[in-house]
Amino acid sequence: MKLCVMSPMPARRTLLAVALAGLVALGACTTPVVRQAQDLARAGQHEAAATLLQSAIAATPGDSSVRQAWFQQREMAVSQLAVQAEKARQAGRVDEVADVLRRMQAAAPEHPRTAALRDEVSRRQRQQRLMTEAQAAFDAQAAERAEAALRALLAEDPARSDARALLARIQSAREAQTRVQSTRALASATQPVTLEFRDAPLKNVFEALSRAAGLNFVFDKDVRSEAKVTLFLRQTLVDEALRVILSTQQLGAKLLNDNTVLVFPGTQQKQRDLLDTVTRSFYLVNADPKQAQTLIRTIAKTRDVFVDERLNLLVVRDTPEVMRIVERLVENLDVPDPEVMLELEVLEVSAKDVDQLGLSWPSTASYGVPDSVAAITSLTDLRWSTANPLALATLKATRGATNLLANPKIRARNREKAKILLGEKLPVFTTTSTANVGVTSSVSYIDVGLKLDIEPQVQLDGDVTMKVALEVSSVTDKTTRNDGSLAYQVGTRQASTTLRLRDGETQVLAGLLNDSESRSATGIPGLIDVPLLRHLFGTVSNTRDKTEVVLLVTPRVLRNIVQPASASALMPSGTEAQPGAVPLMLRQGDARGTTGRGGVPGAPAGQRDDPSGAASRGGVVAEPAQLSGPEEVMPGATFSVSVRNNGAVPLSANLLVDLSVVEPVGATKTGGLGVALQGQEQVTLTFKVREDVRQADTEIGLDLGGTPLKMRVRGGTVTPASAGPAVPQDDPADADHER
Repeated sequence: MKLCVMSPMPARRTLLAVALAGLVALGACTTPVVRQAQDLARAGQHEAAATLLQSAIAATPGDSSVRQAWFQQREMAVSQLAVQAEKARQAGRVDEVADVLRRMQAAAPEHPRTAALRDEVSRRQRQQRLMTEAQAAFDAQAAERAEAALRALLAEDPARSDARALLARIQSAREAQTRVQSTRALASATQPVTLEFRDAPLKNVFEALSRAAGLNFVFDKDVRSEAKVTLFLRQTLVDEALRVILSTQQLGAKLLNDNTVLVFPGTQQKQRDLLDTVTRSFYLVNADPKQAQTLIRTIAKTRDVFVDERLNLLVVRDTPEVMRIVERLVENLDVPDPEVMLELEVLEVSAKDVDQLGLSWPSTASYGVPDSVAAITSLTDLRWSTANPLALATLKATRGATNLLANPKIRARNREKAKILLGEKLPVFTTTSTANVGVTSSVSYIDVGLKLDIEPQVQLDGDVTMKVALEVSSVTDKTTRNDGSLAYQVGTRQASTTLRLRDGETQVLAGLLNDSESRSATGIPGLIDVPLLRHLFGTVSNTRDKTEVVLLVTPRVLRNIVQPASASALMPSGTEAQPGAVPLMLRQGDARGTTGRGGVPGAPAGQRDDPSGAASRGGVVAEPAQLSGPEEVMPGATFSVSVRNNGAVPLSANLLVDLSVVEPVGATKTGGLGVALQGQEQVTLTFKVREDVRQADTEIGLDLGGTPLKMRVRGGTVTPASAGPAVPQDDPADADHER
């Protein structure tokens, strides 16, 4: 048996180098199948080489050289296929990755990298199925099912861009749907209706409104349908009439679609159960989230408010109507703080005057042997002696002036204190003696110099209000204690004030004076006190020291408060019990759903063009045309209706008649139901009640709008035509009816 030995290779070499070196080392002692596998490996066919060696192992299981060569070729094949799979995966070629997996399973089915790639391919296939399912659900407008699939996909692969893009489209569509739902209105909201009821059951009122406006009503089980209602509304818009009924009966409503309304009791619990809510996150830039939370809870009465101080985040949940109030409140609160640049000049002006005048005499005299005499021989050798020279004349005057200037510039926020310290910190030692502890020493520091504190407040008109505190301190004396420590005597001058300056205005603060004066005299006692001789027998000194601190302050506004456009506007906010509710107010003037001739589409009632030229009196616009006629007629009777143009402008109109009750007679029958009137003109039209009508209520109106003529058909005496507009009379026998 031939033994082949391979030399060890460095650990940093690649797997390919190891395999090739091993093949070279085994070259002299390999079997023919191993040499054939080596040839395939040199050609880059590692998979074929591994398959060939695997078959040889089955034939000769005891040949170690074949097994070792198979291990090397298997690693090389797996490594090569793993690189191909990674490139295909990064390129998004899923089918190619699956093909590489099949090849790896054929070459090395039990290899760990094969199992990892198998799991990766399975996961990718599952993610692709989720993405396909989500796209199909989105195309079918099933947003909830699509979002669920996308959330599951992103949980496994958060970086998948196509899934995030589709999820963003779903969220955008849901936001648009929420906006549509929050601003949904009745399709017949601007249609005029007339409702007249006296002590009628609530269900009858809604039934009449349903017939007149084509609405569907769904009632909560707790609604009292037998409650009595009394109201008289003429030519009132449908949405306004509905709000009046709901408010006066303490009811709430929710729009289910353009013509379906859910009616429920207006209690807080019912509103929480039935009204939809929306959630919005506010990332505040300048405002404090705690203050914003307090504002929202106080004004909008919102309880569901979450605050994250780390992110300066505010999350609010409420109805869409209340959320609109919250948005405007946050907009008005989250504004940047004003900032001001403070230009300061601090001057310390000192002046010192010193005057010295006189003769300086010696203070001592001696009697004895002069230094030049060696010994005393007689009394004549003793002499008087003084300092040489005998007297000095002093003529001295000193004048001094010193300016110490500090010119800092500080940028400060509104209501934030700015501090300036120009000086030094002096140490102060403190010794403390404690029983059972001993003596301990500590040191503290005191600030000596110039200290300035300024707190600015920028006003909306550009002025700056400032609180100024100035302190100037200096060491006037030192005291040495027995232990050698020093204590300082500090002189202080302080000033504080509040002033208001315009932008760029300079204010001078002065008058912090320190004025000291001293006089001293030195000379021969007795003679120095003689007024005329003091300068001959001594020296007189006069010293005066004066110091003044001057402060110049100039504010310059860099940024003031920028008020939002909605800050000064009145913000409708509902009632105390129902924030965000629509105001219970009826629009003035002609309540018509469509504009007449010359009208402005979408203009509020009472503000449309008046085709008749009638002037508005008392805030009510006059009707363009007026109808007058009988209030009651009998079956088969003939009656007349007058149409008058109230304005000075000619107009054309069509009469709106229920032909199942009345029919035109004469010229009207042949000429149609249209009328043309000049200014202030009046025409009379004739109608006949159908004989088969025994009991009915009907109206005759104009397509221009205005108050229609109401009539009742029944047996009895016919009321003659009136010259003015018809006034309906209450019928005791049938009080609950709709006009």
